[in-house]
Amino acid sequence: MGRILDVENLTVSYPDGTAALHGISLALDEGGRAALIGPNGAGKTTLLLSIMGAVRFTGRVTVDGVALTSKTVHEVRGRCGMTFQNPDDQLFMPTLLEDAAFGPLNQGFPPAEAEVRARAAIEAVGLKGFEPRPAHHASEGQKRAAALATVLSMNVRLLLLDEPGAGLDFRSRQRLTELLAGRSESLLLATHDMDMVRALCRRVVLLDDGLVAADGATERVLDDHALLARHGLA
Repeated sequence: MGRILDVENLTVSYPDGTAALHGISLALDEGGRAALIGPNGAGKTTLLLSIMGAVRFTGRVTVDGVALTSKTVHEVRGRCGMTFQNPDDQLFMPTLLEDAAFGPLNQGFPPAEAEVRARAAIEAVGLKGFEPRPAHHASEGQKRAAALATVLSMNVRLLLLDEPGAGLDFRSRQRLTELLAGRSESLLLATHDMDMVRALCRRVVLLDDGLVAADGATERVLDDHALLARHGLA
C-alpha cells in the first residue's frame, strides 16, 4: 500500500509573523482515514488549506506522489476534494446542478458525463430534486450537503473535509456518516464531532497551538480523558 499524503516539516506563518503551524509532519496511506481534532485555532483548517496549496508554507507536501509546488498546484488539487467550514465559499453557480458539475468539468469530463456525476452526487447527499435551485439560498444543513456534493462528483483520491457535520441535526449527521463510510477515497477529517470520528476513523491526530499533541489509534486518543482535558476537548 502506498502513501496518499506526506506532510514534512510544514510551517505556516500569518502576515504578522505569528506561526499558525510549527513543523507539522504526518503521513496517510492510501485508503486511510484520519481525524484532525483540536480546539478552535489549533491549525486544523490551515493544515487542510496547505495541502490544497491555498496558503504559503515552508516544508514539503506530497499528494498521491506529486510534490506540491507552484507548478503542480493544479495537479495536486485535482487529486483532492475539500469542503470548507463555510459552504458559501464553494457554492457560487446559479444552480446546484451547475455547482456539482463544475469540478468534473474542470477535470476534463465531457459535459454529459459531468452532469451524470453531478446528479449522482446530489442524490447521494440527499438533495435529489434540488438540482435547478440556487444552493446558496438553501438551509445551512442543505448548503453543507450541497458543498459535499461538489466534491463527491469529482474523481479524487483524497477527501479533505472541514467540519462537514457542523450545524446538522442528528439524522443528517447519521446520513453523512453513513455516506462517508461507504466511500473509497482516503480521508482527512477535521471535526469536533467525536461520534463521527469514532465511526469513520481508525486514527486521530490532535493539533493544538499549531503542533501535533498526539497521533494514534482513535480509541487510545479519545479515551485519554486527561489528554483531551489538557487541550480543551473534555
